[in-house]
Amino acid sequence: MTSNLRAETIHFDSYDGNSVEAYLATTESDEKVGGVVVIHHFPGYDEATKEMVRKFAANGYNAVCVNLYYRESPDASPDDAAAAARASGGVPDDQLVGDVGAAAKYLRALANSNQKVGVIGYCSGGRQSVLSACSLTLDAAVDCYGAFVVESRPESTMTSIVELLPNLSCPLLGLFGVEDQHPSPEQTETLRELLSKHGKDFTFHEYDGAGHAFFAVDRPSYRPEVATEAWGEIWKFYGQHLSDKK
Repeated sequence: MTSNLRAETIHFDSYDGNSVEAYLATTESDEKVGGVVVIHHFPGYDEATKEMVRKFAANGYNAVCVNLYYRESPDASPDDAAAAARASGGVPDDQLVGDVGAAAKYLRALANSNQKVGVIGYCSGGRQSVLSACSLTLDAAVDCYGAFVVESRPESTMTSIVELLPNLSCPLLGLFGVEDQHPSPEQTETLRELLSKHGKDFTFHEYDGAGHAFFAVDRPSYRPEVATEAWGEIWKFYGQHLSDKK
């Protein structure tokens, strides 16, 4: 781990030419490093998510998180922006994929990039991480308890992406709580079976004593021991797929 990092709010042009807000944290390394696109949870682009972005930089990666609600609610608080997004059914999949693709392009353009980019998402972002990895050319993807991958959420943009799973472009790490219902253990098993059927490279970890949002340090659902173990799996996974060192 290194303490030499820089974090800042930035704006860049996304896939559609619109300027979007994002939180960027870069590691000050003389070596070429991998990049991580962080997809925030449904509650929004909040301080807890920004802390995660800095955590990646502190561990030797460049990381960026796009404010997915910026277009519709540029000046709103995370809670208000999330409420507006919920009322409209969520972020459209094509917009999400476009923003993640633009963020990956931004990371690859950094002077110290090794051109490898992974994606990670939490909650709704977990589903969107899988969606991104099925729609873009990426090097690694992490799904942290993403629901509505194998089934659809009523009156929402979060529809099943089962038909896209054959297009998964990179190794996938899945981190799930056994006590979660969104996704439930049964839904996680269905996803495992589908990925196996398509011959995909994936690893799942399911944690006893943990439900949804066990990474969320500012929520009652936080499970420190589980989160610590799961972070270890993330570092091992990204070290294997985003590093130039094998």
